[in-house]
Formats: sequence, C-alpha cells, structure tokens
Amino acid sequence: MAMLWKFMRVAKYSKTALSPKVKVRGIPTHSRHSSSKSVPSDFAASAPCSNTVELLGKSYPQDDYSNVTEKILSKVGKNLHNRKHHPLWLIKEQVKEHFYKHYLGRRGTPLFSVYDGLSPVVTVQQNFDSLLIPQNHASRRKEDNYYLNRDHMLRAHTSAHQWDLIRSGLDAFLAVGDVYRRDTIDNTHYPVFHQMEGVRLFSCHELFSSIKDGEGLQLFEQGHRTAHKQECHTMEAVRLVEFNLKQVLTKLMTHIFGDGLQVRWVDCYFPFTHPSFEMEINFQGEWMEVLGCGVMEQQLVNSAGAQDKIGWAFGLGLERLAMILYDIPDIRLFWSEDERFLKQFIGPHIWQKIKFQPLSRYPPLINDISFWLPSETYSQNDFYDLVRTIGGDLIEKVVLLDEFAHPKTKKVSHCYRIVYRHPERTLTQDEVHRIHQAIEESAVRELGVEGRF
Repeated sequence: MAMLWKFMRVAKYSKTALSPKVKVRGIPTHSRHSSSKSVPSDFAASAPCSNTVELLGKSYPQDDYSNVTEKILSKVGKNLHNRKHHPLWLIKEQVKEHFYKHYLGRRGTPLFSVYDGLSPVVTVQQNFDSLLIPQNHASRRKEDNYYLNRDHMLRAHTSAHQWDLIRSGLDAFLAVGDVYRRDTIDNTHYPVFHQMEGVRLFSCHELFSSIKDGEGLQLFEQGHRTAHKQECHTMEAVRLVEFNLKQVLTKLMTHIFGDGLQVRWVDCYFPFTHPSFEMEINFQGEWMEVLGCGVMEQQLVNSAGAQDKIGWAFGLGLERLAMILYDIPDIRLFWSEDERFLKQFIGPHIWQKIKFQPLSRYPPLINDISFWLPSETYSQNDFYDLVRTIGGDLIEKVVLLDEFAHPKTKKVSHCYRIVYRHPERTLTQDEVHRIHQAIEESAVRELGVEGRF
C-alpha cells in the first residue's frame, strides 16, 4: 500500500513535458500479470508528433493532463530492483527470501508469489479508483503525479496492482516496482523510487483455526465504523489480522536489521486501509519510519471478488531500507553507474554485511534564483520538475529560502537556493553557470515567472 501522501496546492501544467525526440527503453506489457522474473527492456518509446507519445509498445495521446518530462521517461525500464547486486536488488531479494522461507502453503511451497516486472504504466482507474480514492482527493493532483494523459499515468505506488492481482485469484503476494511522484529535491527524495507491496487475505477458517474454541467466531457483522475497525468487520477478526500483520513485519525488519531491533507503531490514515499504521524502527539510536500498513478496506476486497475474506496490506520503500541498512547518504547514488559505487555491493550472498564507503566528497556549488510568481496558479513542484529536467542529478537540493509579498502590488516573490554537487566528480563554476542560466530562462518561458536575476 502507498506511503502517506503530502497534500499540496493544485499544479499548473509545465510545458517542459514530452517533446517529439523522446527515446526511452521500457518493459513490454504482453501479459496482465508478470512472474517474479523481470521482463527485458527492449521496447523503445518515441513521440512521432507533439501530441502523441509511444511508450512500452503503446501510443498515448497527450492532453491537458500530460506532464511527464523526458528526464522522467528516461528512467522507465531501468529496473534497478532487478539488477543483480544493485543495493535495491539486494533488499528485494532479502525480503523475498524471508517470505519464501517462513511462509509456506499446505504443500510446502511458498505462500507468497512475487511480481517484479509489472508495467509502470497504469490507468487512473488502477492507480486511484480501484483503491476507493475519492475523485477530489489531494493525492490525484497533477502536482503530485506524472500523467501521460487523463486516463493513463506512471504508477504513483505499487498499490495500483492490488485489485488486479486479487481479482486474478491471489490471496498472498508481493509486488515490486519503480514508482513515480513529483516531489521536493533533497538527499532523500527522488521523482522515481521503488516500492514493495505486500497483501495477505484470510478465510474464516484460516484466521480462526488456531484459536481455541474459535469455531463460532465470524469475520463479518453489521456494525458501525470506529477508530479501531470497519463497520462490516468483527472486532475479533480485526484484532487477529492486525496481530498477524504486525508480527509478520516485525519478523521481517528483525531479519533485515538484526536481533534486538526496537519497533513501534503509530496510528495514521491511508485511504484504502482501516485501521492504518506506520512502522518505526530504532536503528543505531534513531527512530525511523520504514513502512505503512493496515487492514484492507473490505469494499476494495469485495469489488475484487474476494467477498468471503479479510486481509492486510503493507507498502515499503526499497531506497529507504537500503539507505538505512547500508548507510547510503544520497538517494541519487542508486542511479550511479560508477563502478566505485556498484562494486561495493557485490558479495558472496545477499546477506553480506556492507557499509557504504563514500566516494570522495566533492564540494558543492551554490546559486540562488529569485522571481515574481505569475498571477495564475503556481506550483513549486512544477519548478522542481523544471530544475530536475535541466540539471538532472547534478542538483543535490533545492530550498525555498524566502517568500516575499509586495505590500502595494501584492505580487509574491520566491527565492530558491539550488545546491549543485556531482556525486562522482568536481563541478566547475562555468558548467554550473550555464545550467543555472538555462534554469532561469526556462522558468520565465515555461512557468511564466518574472525574473529578478
């Protein structure tokens, strides 16, 4: 399930989206459900004309919702989570091995199936409607998502596959893949990251068979929704599902981070689970959030054809776990092709103890940019997207330093500090100046701002 969304203002469409020159490698989507083996990235994407883009073997007409940039499309099909010895692959394999080893079906085969090659292009219905996310929910906004058009988008979470996988008859699965969200720019946020979704459904017999005198217990009732349960669930069923969920995740995190790990649970809100929780771990003396989880909304389960079952779901970020476990300080490093980075994660087995040894710390170059905002709606995420499109991974951080409202004209000015730092070499002031100048010119041209530079 998806991690908690930030609620922000509605986005203004950035014209820095697709151009006719887009060339991207992707994942062919020849089947509805993929196996745990990833699909080769052999399909090119191109935009033969300015109002159409071809991606993963299909054509998508652009409209007023299209806001995917070439920079983002260039990441589609990289499949870092399936690249052997990559730190994200290591985390995925550790989780997968844990579930394969500890959760077996009646015939001794793994209970959970794994899907790590599902296409990142999904419908808006898959990403939102199937999860019961209301039409006016803030998480649907263009400011937070990458839309191909009004009907198709790059998935914002692996939860987009929940309904389809349950509908296909699965009741225990892990779905892994790259997800896409427009966000701030710093060392822990990147517009493309990787999630793992976990879902488990229980029949009445499966949930209560190990409970003494549990024959008379039921999954469902006609009651009222409270802070602790849904209106259709019995309290006994919810407590057992919640207990199983927390036990499974505690064992998983202990297996990854070691015995003696401290865990705590924080009540929270997710649109398609209730009750919902965030899991925090105490690692090396610091409490860190690592995943979100909860009891699945029964309406979602019912609509997917599993009316006689109740279940849980969780969603975790692979980058988050890898940064904690391997002490990787900058999320951009996961996209590095530098052998000095990649070779550090090659070992005899996936459980090899690894502590990332930093490449020499190159000095940052800092430049500020100020401009008056346009009178129509302005979105900070549009500016961040523009900066990423032009500066790419040379941009370490963008911070809003100052917001000023003119007392007479009422015009609003923003001043941003852009920190440039290459993770693998020293930047020169000349190359940074050229990039910064291109950002200034593009902000005026694409976002309609009035420069103060």
